[in-house]
Order: sequence, then structure tokens, then C-alpha cells
Amino acid sequence: VVYDTMWHSTELMAKTIGESIAEEGTQVKIMKLRSDHRSDIITEILDAGAVVVGSPTINNNLFPTIADFLTYMKGLRPKNKVAAGFGSYGWSGEAVKYITESLKDMNLRVIEPGLKIQFVPDKDGIKKCIEFGKKIAGELKELLKQS
Repeated sequence: VVYDTMWHSTELMAKTIGESIAEEGTQVKIMKLRSDHRSDIITEILDAGAVVVGSPTINNNLFPTIADFLTYMKGLRPKNKVAAGFGSYGWSGEAVKYITESLKDMNLRVIEPGLKIQFVPDKDGIKKCIEFGKKIAGELKELLKQS
């Protein structure tokens, strides 16, 4: 799970989604772009079965660090991965759409729709994050069966 955050809402989502995936028996790394070097994150992703990307929406777009990271990842052409996007927003919420489009452009097995939550995830939002994590874990198990 790779993410960046402005006001910690996307961070709360990342941690909840990651914990939910782990509860399904899948090893998870949660990595924040401004804390972990993007080369270290890519190394983890290239070895992983899934990549889950989270971004807040800022100015009707992706958070700049996430846009940069997706461009970097696309150039490395990861293959055979489950992928999903998530994020928080205040007014418009386009980030998840842009993450999803980018992951599709990489020919990854994208879970649609991604998950977007307005403002800070409340009790219902946390529940949606947990369900999203379980869905990702289930898709990953299916992908591994096919390998």
C-alpha cells in the first residue's frame, strides 16, 4: 500500500486498508511516499502480488508525489499484479479516477471502482476501507491460484 496524504485522511484509509488485507492472511507493507524513498517502494512493488495506491485530491488532480510515483512505476512496467486506487477528497474527488486510469494503462488487474471518501473517514468510511481491503486480498488470492 503506497500513499501520500495532506491532512491524514488518506493515511487513515491506507492503514485501515492495509490492516484489512493483512487480516486476510496476506503480508502487507504500508509505505508513505514522503517517508519512504520511491526506489525502495518500487522494489517492494516489483516483488509484490498487488499494488494499492492512495492519494488525496488536490486542485481536481492527484497529489504531486503520487503523480510522480505513478509515472515512475509505469516506466518500470510491473506485471501480473492486482491493483487498486483509493483516496480522500474535499470537493471533487478526481484522484482515484486518475490512479485507476494510470494502473489500467500499466495493464494491471485493476479493481474497480476504487474507493474514495469525502473528508475524514467516519465509521461508515472505515467499514468501506475494511471491505475494500478484503476485496483486494480476495483478488490477490485468485491471481495466485491462476499463476
